[in-house]
Amino acid sequence: MNPKKFFIGLMSGTSVDSIDAVALQFGHDEVKICGTCSYPIPRAVKTSIFSLSEQNEISIELLCKTDTQLGELFSQAAIELMISCSIKPKQIAAIGSHGQTIRHAPPGQHQIPYSKQIGDPNIIAARTGCMVVADFRRADIAHGGQGAPLVPAFHEQIFRHRHRHRAIVNIGGIANITSLPKDQACIGFDTGPGNTLIDGWCKTHLGSDFDENGEWGATGVVSKPLLKKLKSHPFFALPSPKSTGRETFNLNWLDTQLKQCDTPSKPISSEDVQASLCMLTAQTIGDSINSLETRVDEVFVCGGGAKNSLMMSLLQDHLSGVPLETTESLGIDPEWVEAAAFAWLAMRRIDNLPGNVPAVTGASCDAVLGGIFGP
Repeated sequence: MNPKKFFIGLMSGTSVDSIDAVALQFGHDEVKICGTCSYPIPRAVKTSIFSLSEQNEISIELLCKTDTQLGELFSQAAIELMISCSIKPKQIAAIGSHGQTIRHAPPGQHQIPYSKQIGDPNIIAARTGCMVVADFRRADIAHGGQGAPLVPAFHEQIFRHRHRHRAIVNIGGIANITSLPKDQACIGFDTGPGNTLIDGWCKTHLGSDFDENGEWGATGVVSKPLLKKLKSHPFFALPSPKSTGRETFNLNWLDTQLKQCDTPSKPISSEDVQASLCMLTAQTIGDSINSLETRVDEVFVCGGGAKNSLMMSLLQDHLSGVPLETTESLGIDPEWVEAAAFAWLAMRRIDNLPGNVPAVTGASCDAVLGGIFGP
C-alpha cells in the first residue's frame, strides 16, 4: 500500500448525532490525522433511523428510502472532508464506511443472528469516485462471531503498550471496552448503554440532543431502586463475547423499568433519572474493567462520553484508583477514534488482511471484513 495515499473513515453510531468523517494516513503502528469533519443528519432522517432501530414492525419502503438518504449524506460528508483537506479522489486509497446500524442480533441471544447497517456504499462510490469498503460486520457473524465490537483490533494495533495493561473505553451510544494486557491477547466486549439512554432522556425532557458536560444529570440524585432495576437486565450478567444495541436499550425499555419503580406518592424526577442513567453507564463500564483477570494499569476513554465531565468523574470513582484519561493523551482526539478505526479496517480489507479479533467477537477464525464497492 502506498503510504502517501489517504484513507477516509465514515462513522455514524448508535447515538445518531452526526456523521464523523476523518482523513488519515497510516505508518508503522501510527496514525496521522490529516483532517476531520462532523456532518449533520437531518431531523427527519434521525426520526426514520430511530423508527427502524426500535420498532418491532418496520416499513420496507422506509428502510429502502433511508438507506438511500444515508448513502447521500455519507457521500456529502466525505466530499466536504476532501474539499476541506484539498484531497483529490485519486489520492484516496479507500473510504471505510461503517454505515448506520439499525438492527443488531448477535449469536446466542437470537435464533437467527444478523446485523444490518444502512447507507448505500454504491452511492458513496458513485458520488466520490473512490473505492468504498462497507458491510464490515457480517463476515464475522458468518464465522460465528458477534460482529461487534470491531474497534478492538484497531486499539490493539495503535494503543497497546509493551509494559502496561491498558484498557480503552469507547463511550458512544453503546459502550465497549478493549483490554490490552502487556503479555496476553487482546479481549473486548460491549458493556451496555453508553450515551444512548442519556441522550434520549435529555432530548425528551430538555429538547437538547445531549447533556452538556453532564450538567443536568449533576443536578439529580441517583435513584438506587431504579439503578438496581436497570442493572438487573440479563445482558449485564452475560459472559463475553457479547454485544448489544439500541434495539435492546432504548427509551421504551427505560419507560418499562420506570413504571416498575415509580410510585404515585413519590415518582422519580426527570433529573434523578438522568443521574441514574449516567451512573448506570459508569458502573457497568467500571464493573467490566474491575472484573478482568489481571489488574488494569491505566484507562483511556474515547467517544462522546469522554466530553461528559460527570461521566468521567463517576467512572474514575468506580475504578479503584486506576488512572483515567482520554485518548488525547495517546495522540488521537477521542471524537475521531472510531471513524479512524473504520478507515483502518478499510485498509486491512484492500490488503486482504483480517480485521476481526476472534477472542473479542467469538468468531471461529480470523476473517477479512467488508465488501468492496466502486472503482
